[in-house]
Amino acid sequence: MSLSITGGTCLLPEGFAPADLRIADNAIAPPGPASRRLDASGLLVLPGIVDLHGDAFERQIQPRPGVGFPLPLALADTEAQLLANGITTAYHGVTLSWEPGLRGTETWTALLDALHAARPHSRCDMRVHLRWEAFNIDALGLALDAIGAGQVHLLAFNDHTPAILRKLDDPAALAKYSERAGVPAPAFRALAEETAARRAEVGPAQAQVAAAARAAGLPMASHDDDSAATRDGFRRHGARLCEFPMTEAVAQAAAAAGDWVAMGSPNVVRGGSHMGWGSAGRMAEARVCRILTSDYYYPALRQAPFLLAARGGLDLRDAWALVSANPAAAAGLTDRGSLAEGKRADIVLMAGDGSRVVATLAHGRLAFSTAEAIDRLS
Repeated sequence: MSLSITGGTCLLPEGFAPADLRIADNAIAPPGPASRRLDASGLLVLPGIVDLHGDAFERQIQPRPGVGFPLPLALADTEAQLLANGITTAYHGVTLSWEPGLRGTETWTALLDALHAARPHSRCDMRVHLRWEAFNIDALGLALDAIGAGQVHLLAFNDHTPAILRKLDDPAALAKYSERAGVPAPAFRALAEETAARRAEVGPAQAQVAAAARAAGLPMASHDDDSAATRDGFRRHGARLCEFPMTEAVAQAAAAAGDWVAMGSPNVVRGGSHMGWGSAGRMAEARVCRILTSDYYYPALRQAPFLLAARGGLDLRDAWALVSANPAAAAGLTDRGSLAEGKRADIVLMAGDGSRVVATLAHGRLAFSTAEAIDRLS
């Protein structure tokens, strides 16, 4: 089947222009006849969103601490949310931690299995962003096996253990961690302290994981870098993506070294970081941050470019690159990220003001449609 998208304002490689797009064989094709037509008059026709870090799926698995739901059900609802927000390629930020429960090894293994089972009938290209927790020494073999088997598509170095240790004396924080892990608070405290005692093993384990990722040709990121020196260390491992740097100075140093800097789009939509860290909007306008991710809230990713454009620091073409062309390039996905002939037909149709998604096409197939989109189809 072929499809023509007609009458819309398309974000082409050379910029926005009125144009018709033809889709054939799941790709953007040269002009020609089509068996179906989608009227995009009055709409923007944009490249599908590439989300390098999204962990909102955790709320579908465990919507309340300690309250879990079957993974196939959670993934199906997650995919529906992704496509409804124009996200056609999603890297699920799956934390492989020493913590039991939601971020533990059993969930990791079960989630990989569920993604594998879902892939034949999924429309969104759902991938695995392995968030490797530095102190999770016992799961090193599990991580290496998954990387070697091609089950991981992006590796990020995480270290949340120091922050957890600092909060163990806060009853509310300890209760949150213990409920998420599914163990009593005293047992969680003991596990955290035992884990922290293995600090000497962290560096060698990170080196092994990095070597495996390099051998597999995976893009690598470091998460929550607190200093330029920390970022330099991960760059030496081959990690060229600086993800959620804690200060603007760290982000500027990373960008000056040629690294990709990624920030969360909720930071833009909410007007700042909920952690009190650097402003993603300001860094995007300064061309320091070149990638936005959904982080913990999928709708923010399609809204943030329009907010940045409305502020005037970026035009919509450059702002949309933060969620399409740039993350595709950083991940080495040469087949998507723009509406160029021969590219994978990942496309989102949106209202001109960005207020709503009308339809999403993933790999040339209509994957999400509103009633308005159905009325426009002939």
